[in-house]
Amino acid sequence: MEVQWLRTFVDAAETLNFRMTSERLMMSQPSVTVHIRLLEESLGLLLFIRSNNRVSLTEEGRHFKERASKVLEQLDDSVEELHSFAQGYRKKWILAISPLMAETILPYVLKSFTAEHPQVELVIHVEESEQIEALVEEGEVSAGISALPPHGRSIAQHVVYDDPLLFILPRDAYDDETGPAISVEKALRTTVLFSHHHPLFWEELLGQLRLHVPGLRTMKVTQAHIAKRFIQEGLGVSFLPKSMVRRELVEGRLMEAHFDLFPLPVASTYFLTKKMGELEQDFLQRIQSVYFI
Repeated sequence: MEVQWLRTFVDAAETLNFRMTSERLMMSQPSVTVHIRLLEESLGLLLFIRSNNRVSLTEEGRHFKERASKVLEQLDDSVEELHSFAQGYRKKWILAISPLMAETILPYVLKSFTAEHPQVELVIHVEESEQIEALVEEGEVSAGISALPPHGRSIAQHVVYDDPLLFILPRDAYDDETGPAISVEKALRTTVLFSHHHPLFWEELLGQLRLHVPGLRTMKVTQAHIAKRFIQEGLGVSFLPKSMVRRELVEGRLMEAHFDLFPLPVASTYFLTKKMGELEQDFLQRIQSVYFI
């Protein structure tokens, strides 16, 4: 019995369509038929019923599908672990991180963390903050960095940092000393405000903005790095965490306007884990040590 026969069977058992399986596995349809036939001959059992150019699983096929899937999963995990071992890794540490975090602090942490822990295989999953708590709770990741605090009591919460919001505009033709004063209200009235790229503060912020700036026009852009790019292209304005635009402000690619209509909220970032071990503690300390405001 060959592994490829099992892979073909599991896919065909999901699609119940040999043509679709051939496309998904990038092989010819006759090859799919041959793999299934050879597997059935090896087992001495029929796995599919063929009728009027359609296939369905036999009772034995349904029973075997789940077990074959587990065998392939275990095999793939073993091969992956072997390659990790050959690279010198002795432990896998999986981190779920929000897109905002990946855009700002993560690159500054990875170099020192991986140098300090050369035997740890670090796996980064970039996930929306709304999904991170569940991944930590279910044990699919070792820890998470999220824009949302956890709801469950089984997860420990550590505030990584509090990030002030800035009102960010496209860069104009003036320098900071000679340019005219920027009117926040005029900027908000005459261009589009990109919103909803943070899961917490936007509804409250928009409510206050509409009281001060009637006729406010908004566009939902759910990824902060996309909103930042749109601003650089002169398409609108937005409120972004300072850590995210620090480099662009220093390099003159974006511009900050002093916002004094009302106090702006703070965007907090949270470290989530079920167990605060050595790696979790070290990673958290490294993030906090490189955070710049």
